[in-house]
Amino acid sequence: MDMTPDERRCVVTGLGVICAVGNNVEETWKSALESVSGIHKTTSLDTKNCYADLAAEVKCDTLDQIDAPEEKDRVSKLCIKAVNEALADAGLSNFGDDQRVSVVIGSCVGGVLSIEQYHQHGRDAAEIAKMPIASIASQVAETCGAGGIVTNVANACAAGTISIAVACDLIRAGKADVVIAGGADSFASVPYSGFLSLHALDENGCSPFNRCNGITLGEGAGIVIVESYEHAQKRSAKTYCEVLGSGVTSDANHITAPREDGVCLMEAIKRAVKNSGIDKSDIGYVNAHGTGTGKNDNAEITAFKNFFGEDNANVSVSSTKVMTGHCLGAAGAIEAVFSIKALTTDTVLPTFPYTEEQSAALKEKVGALDFVQNKARHKELKCVLSNNVAFGGTNAAIVFSKVPGEVSAQSAKAKKIAVTGLGIVSPLGNSKAAYLDAVKAGKKPESASVHSTIALEDYKELGIKMAFYRKLDNLGQLQTVSGMRALQDSAFQVTDDNAKDIGIIVGTSEGGLGATYDFEELIAEAGNAGGSAFKFPHTVYNAAGGYLSICSGIKGYGVTITTGPLSGLDSIGYSMNVIHDGQEKAMMATGTDENLPIITEFAQKLGVAAGDVVAPFAENEGFVVGDGSVSIMLEEEDYAKARGAKVYCYALGFGHGRKNVKFGKLAGSDEALDKAINDALADAGLSAADIDAVCGFANGCKRIDDIEKGALQRVFSDKLATMPLFEVKERVGEGRAGSAALAAAEAVLLLNGELACDNAYFIAGDGSVTSKAADATNLKKILIISFAAGGSYSAVVFGKNP
Repeated sequence: MDMTPDERRCVVTGLGVICAVGNNVEETWKSALESVSGIHKTTSLDTKNCYADLAAEVKCDTLDQIDAPEEKDRVSKLCIKAVNEALADAGLSNFGDDQRVSVVIGSCVGGVLSIEQYHQHGRDAAEIAKMPIASIASQVAETCGAGGIVTNVANACAAGTISIAVACDLIRAGKADVVIAGGADSFASVPYSGFLSLHALDENGCSPFNRCNGITLGEGAGIVIVESYEHAQKRSAKTYCEVLGSGVTSDANHITAPREDGVCLMEAIKRAVKNSGIDKSDIGYVNAHGTGTGKNDNAEITAFKNFFGEDNANVSVSSTKVMTGHCLGAAGAIEAVFSIKALTTDTVLPTFPYTEEQSAALKEKVGALDFVQNKARHKELKCVLSNNVAFGGTNAAIVFSKVPGEVSAQSAKAKKIAVTGLGIVSPLGNSKAAYLDAVKAGKKPESASVHSTIALEDYKELGIKMAFYRKLDNLGQLQTVSGMRALQDSAFQVTDDNAKDIGIIVGTSEGGLGATYDFEELIAEAGNAGGSAFKFPHTVYNAAGGYLSICSGIKGYGVTITTGPLSGLDSIGYSMNVIHDGQEKAMMATGTDENLPIITEFAQKLGVAAGDVVAPFAENEGFVVGDGSVSIMLEEEDYAKARGAKVYCYALGFGHGRKNVKFGKLAGSDEALDKAINDALADAGLSAADIDAVCGFANGCKRIDDIEKGALQRVFSDKLATMPLFEVKERVGEGRAGSAALAAAEAVLLLNGELACDNAYFIAGDGSVTSKAADATNLKKILIISFAAGGSYSAVVFGKNP
């Protein structure tokens, strides 16, 4: 059934912000109108031997006035402060675990200050749960009682904008009524030293579209409360504006630098405007990414001139980073707040300072484009656009409007989604064939920590050049090989004609956490002036996806999500939504996590790594730490068949459940898994009776295994005595997102008759568990489940037939 125009409407009902020029929206907006810059000499970091010592730092003495501040990194404190303001502004308060309220937060470096604290001050286990980006949205949800989908976008400097876009996607897909969306990042040694090593900082302070000598880092958080129009109307909420369409693309060009021709940025803007159902002439103001680097600023100018052309040649443009600094994952969210305030007050904000001579030089470069300088001014506005670019080649744009547009949403909801390819990198082998052979031979972990190993033969077989290989860290290697394997298996040849038809969603639990720790070790010894330009790009979570995009040539939708182990399944669910939304014809859904020594150390410190045998349901207290990367090709069935692709099976449904507990914990959240399963079944139009097998997440840790067993008993009851339960982690260890995606891949192989597991588990009515060989020849529908610390669970249903 087609959506009505009102069902497609998303509105903003609350705003919150904290940054260098204000601790709330009122202060920040006042500073913007008065052209105040928050850039000053840093007071928090060591700048010895560093050529640049400026930053835009938050000055706020109330960040600790929240529940359990000692359990949160500064980034979460910044985010929660902005969230509290936005909720109060929207007239909302604690939601009591309302399952229709979601949280989507973007970040670039996450809990990087806790990584620094851990390394330099005693390796305290209490710091570990504060480190991952995944902690931020979870702690926001716990604070305000949001019980819906809770996730984080980790696309570096575009993360804040993409988070708001994802929020709207969830609402338009019927998954949420209210979404707390935005971004947060803190100023710290790792990003400061990293950008120093790239020689990307301006020693005199950033000057976007002017001197263009580099960036100045900032910190902060921006939050918007996005609601369905109908939900806002029912509670008589005030609304700031409509959120219309968005666009996300990948450059497939360079891991840190944008394309000079701005072609893929222009494509993101084009998609945002098209998906909004407006004309480009409706855009009155663009809040540009405008970092102050020559490559970024020139690429943006080129994109704006080519996109708006003569249809909107004098659109107003400015960058507000001269006020806030570059706030990384918070940048797009803070700039969304600026954009919305500009729209609702008919104000265009300035970039400053410009001399008359500099203004003349800019005019010669930009032509008719109205680059607003030095002072804010009045302008009647109907729609505004905010755009960002990021490491990894990500481009994102979003449109805010005073009036509803003709928003395109769920236009391909009726399309069947086929699974057409698998790429497997695991401790048992780096291809589908190698994995199947290892399973057939009964191989299992033989130590307390297992690893995947990429070999030269993998690169040669896939045609990956050694010059490219040398740029990759371990996570990038895992992701690139699994992604290229998936393309190979699906016989999908990426060309200039179809490169924009396919996208990538990478799901990861820890992402670049290991690389960030490695960088912290380096600069703790060498000082902030001793960072590595080679190592720094690997610290951003979306670097692995960026490398895969570059290697494959994929230029469509590219997003990295991080929520915990279930991210490997969420990548499938969100990819299904991207296809149903009509944004892409094909998606590569991946789950990737690595096992470096520091990752094993973290698990040991937390007391969850124990033993050298994975024995699901065996009453153990820990698990074997593993890793891996699995990529799964999903396509519109018609698109797949038109190119002659084989079809393994079909993606039928996706579900999510959450019961808030402290991040790092699961106890007390058990029944949220029931909801995830039931939601996935409902999404697929099935009942529990239709499921023939389950691919689970039991990893040998009793606390986790009992949650799985209890939920399955409640949902399937006596059927469990004869329905096989396959546990992938007994073969590869706890590989977090990699294992979740591998469980999905095993479901695909089981449905296709390629995998014959010698061992499956059966749960009797009294709760006892037995294991034995299972007949997998007649499986038609399989449920796959996973979990994340903080109380989140996901479920996906695959079927042999649509």
